[in-house]
Amino acid sequence: MSKANGKTEARNAQLDLDHELPAGDGSEDATATAVEPPMPESELQRVKAERDALLDRLARMQAEFDNARKRASKEQQDYRDYALADALKLLLPVLDSFERALQMKSDPGDLRNGIELIYKQLQAVLNKLSVTPIVAQGQPFDPRYHEAIEVVDTTEAPDHQVIEELQRGYKFKDRLLRPAMVKVPRNPGK
Repeated sequence: MSKANGKTEARNAQLDLDHELPAGDGSEDATATAVEPPMPESELQRVKAERDALLDRLARMQAEFDNARKRASKEQQDYRDYALADALKLLLPVLDSFERALQMKSDPGDLRNGIELIYKQLQAVLNKLSVTPIVAQGQPFDPRYHEAIEVVDTTEAPDHQVIEELQRGYKFKDRLLRPAMVKVPRNPGK
């Protein structure tokens, strides 16, 4: 072995150590990977314990998430139930007024006046609950708020303008509760 050859072998061994490759004579395949030595038993036990702890933590977090989801769902249902109860409490005086009106023995004129008062009372309750009627009579037909029950051939009214409201529609805030059922004219001459 010559001196130059010894330097080359030392340099190759140093390069192999720097790149964590097993020492060789340089003729080995450069794409070969180093095989890690087996883990010591204590290290393996530590990794297994860490894995078990993480799996246990994951299972607990999943259970916690499921419980939170169920709790939130129950709270939402309770909120809806109590909100409905508040609305029903507002309607009870109207029901009481109807019962009193039915118990009264009076002439038809007084009965009509009593029913008109109850109707106004009910409108006030609905207004308090943010329920508003949809204005239909004389308005242009709007399929978002009106449902055409009948189309009438006539030249007395412009096309697609509501000529009669058959059933009033209502909105709750900006949401449609029920469309207004209407009659809409159609000019056959056009």
